[in-house]
Amino acid sequence: MSQLLRVQCFGVSADGFGSGEGQSLETPFGHASPVDLLGWAFGTADWVNRDTPGGTRGLDNYFTRDMTRGIGAEIMGRNKFGPLRGPWENEEWQGWWGDEPPFRTPVFVLTHYEHPSITLSDTTFHFLTATPEEALRVAKEAANGLDVRLGGGVATIREFLDADLVDTLHVSVAPVELGRGERLWTTPDDLLDRFHLDVVPSPSGVTHLLFWRR
Repeated sequence: MSQLLRVQCFGVSADGFGSGEGQSLETPFGHASPVDLLGWAFGTADWVNRDTPGGTRGLDNYFTRDMTRGIGAEIMGRNKFGPLRGPWENEEWQGWWGDEPPFRTPVFVLTHYEHPSITLSDTTFHFLTATPEEALRVAKEAANGLDVRLGGGVATIREFLDADLVDTLHVSVAPVELGRGERLWTTPDDLLDRFHLDVVPSPSGVTHLLFWRR
């Protein structure tokens, strides 16, 4: 069975933005609120970051439960790891994820500047200067036969879509408009030349869009 490259639980606004303008250490989503984009996931029983009992177990939890299933490695862009730009001036800074990152797999961070690997608990971050094709090859080798998750952000997902490397996408559309920031699409119909699409409304108010290759 072939390994897949999967986008999962990636949140966008109704006007297609996956993050707002003005990302900083204090505001990872820029002017956008992470609750507006991903609040549907935060309250589910199986959200990857939850460490307390409880939470909902309906439709939304189906998607968060699938977040880690069958995943052996992750690829992310540098700005999902942290807000720093340019050369790495502080190699001791270890990202937004704390001492217990939620990934529990090798993570490959795409960057234009060299940086040593970092291991935190059971997650190792490797920093790659590579094309999408090269990064996916390395991540698949590390995944030991399991799938690879493409974590974002927007520019990274667009780059892998442009290279025609993405096999499936789950994108949640929140009923808010951001107006500016990093835009995943003008309309999800942009992807229908390559993907099938199912649209699944949720009682939480978000709409889940499920894409898979034609």
